[in-house]
Amino acid sequence: MTFAWKSAGLTYNRYLAVAARVVRRSLKEDKRLAAERRGEMDLRFAKWKNGKQGDVQNVADANAASYVERANAGNA
Repeated sequence: MTFAWKSAGLTYNRYLAVAARVVRRSLKEDKRLAAERRGEMDLRFAKWKNGKQGDVQNVADANAASYVERANAGNA
């Protein structure tokens, strides 16, 4: 017997994210707004070079820029 999330092609982490979003959306307005703020993710990273920390970047922004670079490189 397989789990429903597995047979749907989801990873367990993705399944948890979807379930959490459904629960947050089902709350009353005041509680929902507070819960949605907690659900936002703000990850940052910095590349280190020669023992010095580089610019701190948002992971989502860096991923978006990376996708654009790959798309442009593929079209060239």
